[in-house]
Amino acid sequence: MNCADVEILLADFVDGTLRGDAASALEVHLAGCAACSQLARDSAEAVAFMERVAVVEAPPELVTRILFEVTAGPSRAVIKPSLARRLFGKWLEPVLQPRIAMSMALTILSFAIIGRSTHVRQLTPSDLDPVKVFTAAEDRVVRWYNRGVKYYESMRVVYEIQTRLKEWAEEQPAQPAPQTDTPPQQVPAGGEKK
Repeated sequence: MNCADVEILLADFVDGTLRGDAASALEVHLAGCAACSQLARDSAEAVAFMERVAVVEAPPELVTRILFEVTAGPSRAVIKPSLARRLFGKWLEPVLQPRIAMSMALTILSFAIIGRSTHVRQLTPSDLDPVKVFTAAEDRVVRWYNRGVKYYESMRVVYEIQTRLKEWAEEQPAQPAPQTDTPPQQVPAGGEKK
């Protein structure tokens, strides 16, 4: 038995409901493990303290407040629903379930996105034809794809041009500056050449 097993069985052991091999295995583990034996002592002391505590009677004000909450307070809506909820509750309850409410919200959002992407001012029943919606969506996807391919191809061409220019610049030998045999003429202090 390990410490995790002791934590699981400790409540039954302290209450005295643990019997047989499990109780003896737990006692053997408690004899060898200081941490688990301290936990068992603390648990037994807590249970003994709870048993010594006197039973407390509820004050009369508490009963009055509970009755007020049930009959006229904010909790009344839960206990006695409104007339509209009683009349329409059985039809609205299934619709207001999170799964259905989210589905309706996503449907409205989808129609809003389709309306914005097709630039339709007012939707007509023919605009909601699934074939037209699918065709318009497919058109947009193809246009976006073509733009992406064109951008990629343009970037590839620019990269290749830059690479070729760099290669050509590296291939050309560096041309040294021309040297002349005559030394440069010196200007006298007067400022004129002779």
